[in-house]
This record gives sequence, C-alpha cells and structure tokens, in this order.
Amino acid sequence: MSSIPLLPGITSRMVATSRITQHVRLSGPDDGTPVLFVHGNNSCATFWEETMLALPAGFRAIAPDLRGYGDTEFQPVDATRGTRDFADDILALADALHMERFHVVGHSLGGSVVWALLAAAPDRLLTVTLAAPGSPYGFGGTKDIEGTPCWPDCAGSGGGLVNQEFAQREAAQDRSTTNPLTAPRVVMNNYYWKPPFRPAREEELLSGLLSIKVRPDHHPGDMLPSPNWPGIAPGVFGPNNALSPKYVGDIPARILTAASKPPILWVHGADDQIVSDQSLLELGTLGKLGVMPNWPGEAIFPPQPMKRQTRSFLQRYETNGGRFVELELAACGHTPYLEHPESFNRAFHAHLAMRHSA
Repeated sequence: MSSIPLLPGITSRMVATSRITQHVRLSGPDDGTPVLFVHGNNSCATFWEETMLALPAGFRAIAPDLRGYGDTEFQPVDATRGTRDFADDILALADALHMERFHVVGHSLGGSVVWALLAAAPDRLLTVTLAAPGSPYGFGGTKDIEGTPCWPDCAGSGGGLVNQEFAQREAAQDRSTTNPLTAPRVVMNNYYWKPPFRPAREEELLSGLLSIKVRPDHHPGDMLPSPNWPGIAPGVFGPNNALSPKYVGDIPARILTAASKPPILWVHGADDQIVSDQSLLELGTLGKLGVMPNWPGEAIFPPQPMKRQTRSFLQRYETNGGRFVELELAACGHTPYLEHPESFNRAFHAHLAMRHSA
C-alpha cells in the first residue's frame, strides 16, 4: 500500500472520507486512544513512524499523508482558505475512523494545520502537541509579535519563497548531492535537523521529502507581481501559498475566544533554521543578511519573529483560560522528535497522560 517501506509495527491503508481518499499509517491497538499525527511540508507521514511506535500502551497512532503528499489521492489545495483544506481533511478522516475525540500532534506545516483545527473543532482535541510549528500568523511577511503584515498584499510570502531549482529537482526525484545548494538530500540534512545528526532512515525520509507533488496547482505554487519588495505576492494554489499570512484570517481570534481550550505542548529546537526569529528561509532574514537585494530595511521588512509570535500567542491563550508548556531543546534543529526522541517523548507522553481517555 505504501510506496515507502514501513518500519515493523507500522501498517498502512487507504481510507475513503467525505472529502478525499487518504493514505494512512497506523500502529497500536485498534481500540486505543487515538493520537493523530500531522506531518510538515516537503515530507509525508513516514517522518512520524519512530514516534508512533514509541507511544505508551493504550494509544492508537494514526498518521495520514496530507493532500499533495505521499500516497494520498491528489486534490488541489485552495490556498485562499489558508490551511483549512488540510484541517477539514483531518476532521473528515477522524469521522471516517469514528474518532469523536483525539490527541493531535503537528510538525511545521502540520503545526499550522493544528492551529486551524484548534479554531474549527477545539472540543474534539484531547491535547495538542506542536513540534516546531509554523507561527499562528503564517510564514513570511510579518513584522511584529502580533503578526502585522509588512505590506497590505503580504508581498514576500507564499509560493515565491520556494527556490525553483529545488522544486524541479524534487520533481525529478533527484537523490544526488551535486549542486548542493538545491539538492533535496543536502537541504534535508542541513535544514531539517542540526548537523552532524543523520537519521537512521535517511533514504526513507528523503523519499518522503520527494513525495510532494510538483505541479502548477500545488508546489511550489503560483505568485502575483507586487509593487512592494521583493516584487512578488502570494498566489492562490498550493501549500506554500496556504501558509501566507494573507490567508490566515480569523484563526488566531477563534482560538483565543473558543470555550474549549485543550492543553498545548510546544516543543522546538534552539537551533531551528526554518522556524525561528532569524529563519534562513524567510526573506526578511535574507534581506538583512544581504542575500536578497534592495531590502527596504528592518523598520519595513524585518526578519519575522516566528518563535516570539508563537510564544506571545500561547501566553494570550493561557490568559484566556488555556494551558501551555514550552520545551526548547538545545543542539536541536527543526525536527525535535527525530533529533532528540527521548526528551521529546518524555514530555509528549506526560502530556498525553493528562487526558488519556477519549
């Protein structure tokens, strides 16, 4: 069923839902308390397999490939809905599997999907775990902890942030290390985790990265011309545009005002180069470093303070009646559950134990 080899103890199957047919990895007892794992961008659910198998007794792990990734049926992502297409797919999967309430874990883009789930259906979430999540205000083009856009059209975010040669090499299933700046394998090993860490299943994880569908209506996504620096604004197709602050909408406000507020665990690496206050994939940082020409300066387009935005938002969540715990892991990049599994799982399992029953 899976195009990528599975670890022993992991099974997979296709699940038809009211929205889309999804490829899902599974482990643990059929009657266990469900824990639903949501993967990040340029990856698929194979990234979660070790974490799934490490769950304590009594839990059932469910990890779908999101639309546009892995072996799930392809359907375009309507970026004008932000990450809501993904969130609605998750809820449709939960319905198809008769999961009224469940724990949810999201990594990177998957964390952005979890923000949308928190806005849409907080009463269905037993606990929330965020592993290096995207900011609740989107990726790119915001300048303060409240998520204020640098420009009205959110120029400097969306599909235009993606290196076109990198996407072409994904499409070609390029597993080489030639021209390392755009080689998917090198990008993964330099950015997904902190070198010199190398995962035991490097080949399978690289296959997961390369499973993203590269096509005009998905990845890297379209873009629009803009009179504002750097001259491009978000388009309307695919996950990279869906992450733009242009399409976040009322998700943060709905989370803060919801009557139901499940407890949140936020785990991130101190040396994350993707989601950080100086992200090397964000144009404010690249402009400040001189990599992007004609940068308009820190007052207009500073590096996005991604972690400070998340921390400030979670503090507001707590003020409004919720609970959160933050865990920053030293010597850790963008994938804490793979780089430091013992530390991650210790905090994660204790968090799950707070509300064990569905």
